[in-house]
Amino acid sequence: MHGLTLDAASGPDARQADGLAEEAALAALLRCCVREVAGPRGLVWPAPPLLLLRVAGTLLRVRTHGGAALRFDGPAERLESGGWQRLTTEELVRLVQKELRGDNAEFAGQVAASKEAVGAIVRARAATVPPADPWLASEQALVAGHPFHPSPKARGGDGWLRYAPEAHAEFPLRLLGVREEVLAEGGDPAALDALGRAPDGYRLLPAHPWQLDLLRPALGGDLVDLGPGPLVSPTSSVRTVYAPDAGVCLKFSLDVRITNCVRKNAWYELAGAVELTARLRPVFAAVAARHPATRWLAEPGYRSAALGTRLHEGLGVIVRQSPWAVCSPGVTPVLAAALALRPPAGDPRAWWRAYVSVVALPVLELYFAHGVVLEPHLQNVLVGVDAAGVPVEAVFRDLEGAKLVAGRHDLSGLDPRVADALAYDAERGWARVVYCLLVNHLTEIAATVAGPDDGLLRELWRIARDVLAGKAADLGRPLPLSDLLAGAPLPAKANLGVRWARAADRAAGYVPIANPLA
Repeated sequence: MHGLTLDAASGPDARQADGLAEEAALAALLRCCVREVAGPRGLVWPAPPLLLLRVAGTLLRVRTHGGAALRFDGPAERLESGGWQRLTTEELVRLVQKELRGDNAEFAGQVAASKEAVGAIVRARAATVPPADPWLASEQALVAGHPFHPSPKARGGDGWLRYAPEAHAEFPLRLLGVREEVLAEGGDPAALDALGRAPDGYRLLPAHPWQLDLLRPALGGDLVDLGPGPLVSPTSSVRTVYAPDAGVCLKFSLDVRITNCVRKNAWYELAGAVELTARLRPVFAAVAARHPATRWLAEPGYRSAALGTRLHEGLGVIVRQSPWAVCSPGVTPVLAAALALRPPAGDPRAWWRAYVSVVALPVLELYFAHGVVLEPHLQNVLVGVDAAGVPVEAVFRDLEGAKLVAGRHDLSGLDPRVADALAYDAERGWARVVYCLLVNHLTEIAATVAGPDDGLLRELWRIARDVLAGKAADLGRPLPLSDLLAGAPLPAKANLGVRWARAADRAAGYVPIANPLA
């Protein structure tokens, strides 16, 4: 089990929805156990087509394919009294708690809440129709969420389903007027003015209605409620929406925990988005000159209200380009995470070579030639496909995850907090690139393209190695890339570990996994 791609025609009843939710929850937690619990302890044993592992003294087994992506075929089982019994999510949670020890009263509830959310999403999708826009439909296809997260659909707050992309939500923005004397903005947020009209002496500030409900007690006389605005559609991150009337995406703050983080635009991230956009324009132009399939979504401006930190951050909105504005005519942007759900048509080898070329090569160029760290994970990359479905362009987005390698860029003129948030040291930056590009992204796409054919999977990785080796030669064979091609272990983000520790997402460490390029 990897993901669920249900449409209205599926029409699952409540029992089927609960069964699909259980399957998705168990698969995600079991993958985490293989990667972060049993694996580092030397308690995983491949016995193709089975994988055996031991958690808290209990032997588990499951049929698997897809290499490190760990796609499961059929139910997972536990050994009890000499016989194999079907494993449940609740049983696996108890085993994890016993194995990890410590005190985490939240963990079981987070896993259960994520499972319940998947069930609610499946039921909601049965009564809705996907958007006609193929890009938006791909953004809203991620029913099961992150395949290596113990609670991928856990969401705080009430009423989340009406704003859920997976439920094909569509809702009106709430428009506020901000008195000009307390306006806070940076860069060029003029696209926001196309969303409505503010009274004299005020400027328009769109708000996410969910966030506004959370902040309303803090609103004062410097803000006026102008009522509902144009309809928007949420993208995969939940808090970023597409506003077709203005032709832009809007990244809002949400004081709600979604998977690992409370999704808030910190003040230094608002300023940092504008700063990075200015710095990356010439960089991406240079990369696109060498890799013409490369696109990116600039974040030219932000707007908020200078009414204390809570409202400055809570009402801050970042303007982001729409992918339709940067893709070539005849090219359709599709979320990479959606492409990981279904195999492509046509020749898998040619498709994969094109995919690796358009996605991976500019990421390496950016890091080694320009000292820029992208986070090219499955939800930060859109792949432009032609009429035959072949990858011909890659669109990189979300500057919150983009960083500059310390020592290669002059950040001395920036506020120290902004500068700190924009920079990674070279080692940390490379680990982030490798995790996002290979572990989170290409490993999942390769598993989907190959399906259960492990021979084809090995062939796909040979193709990927050839493509990356060509780029290594072009870059002068930098040592980190040479080590990667030689088979150095890959860093896999420890999502279970950070949830168990109840730590911030930025505190997440990595566990080593086998490198399929070897």
